[in-house]
Amino acid sequence: MAFDFDKYAETSEAVNWTDLDLDVFDDIPLDRDTLRSVRYMCDVEYHTTCFVRELLVTPSHSEDATAAFMTMWNREEFWHGEALAAVLEKHGIHVDYDEVKAKRMSLGWKLALGPAKQSLLSNMVGTDFIAVHMAWGAANELSATAGYRRMAAMQDHPVLSPLLERIAKQETRHVAFYTTQARQRLEDNPRAQKIVRLALGKLWKPVGSGMMDDAEVKHVMSHLFQDHTDELDKLDKSVQKLPGLDSLTIFRDAFARLGVG
Repeated sequence: MAFDFDKYAETSEAVNWTDLDLDVFDDIPLDRDTLRSVRYMCDVEYHTTCFVRELLVTPSHSEDATAAFMTMWNREEFWHGEALAAVLEKHGIHVDYDEVKAKRMSLGWKLALGPAKQSLLSNMVGTDFIAVHMAWGAANELSATAGYRRMAAMQDHPVLSPLLERIAKQETRHVAFYTTQARQRLEDNPRAQKIVRLALGKLWKPVGSGMMDDAEVKHVMSHLFQDHTDELDKLDKSVQKLPGLDSLTIFRDAFARLGVG
């Protein structure tokens, strides 16, 4: 899946939900478990600014294409959060950016040390850090896309499902960017391949880990993927297509550690 950056730059926009009748939720409300998962997704999307903040101190930000992508990616993810917040609002669950910001602040030193940790790691790894960033981003976006599509299929809701499919469609373009960049960084670079294998194999966790309680991560991932390990295998196969990452099973392994499978 190649990535056309110029086309992406020209067509990047906020996800549209103005044509969807949110009043349908009055007659067909979402169940509690689904709302819990939607809230999780909403918080993750709003937290994107944290990730961008940390990446500003790494080599990734020094490259024009990567820096430009992160700017548009940040905006699109924010609007994903806004759309999901609108769904939650119809169910009496109020979420706004200030609330998420307060939650970030409650992380204290864990949040404050994020950029310093990223800077230290990137300086130790050098320019190959960008390969880690791109492969890690590909894994995150692959799992996000799969999560949205699983939820859309599970609910088959006249409003929620098309909204999630629209968000997933934008996420696939993020996947394309990260995988294209990761492939370029990993090709003919054994050192980068070794570093990325180690980082993903030992450290990768489902998106939302670290910012959410472990119990919440497990609940949502179980809700979406329990008894659907074939979906995890598909995600692993996508990562395995990257140079030097064959046989890596980060999704199976990470979900198994959660007790999901």
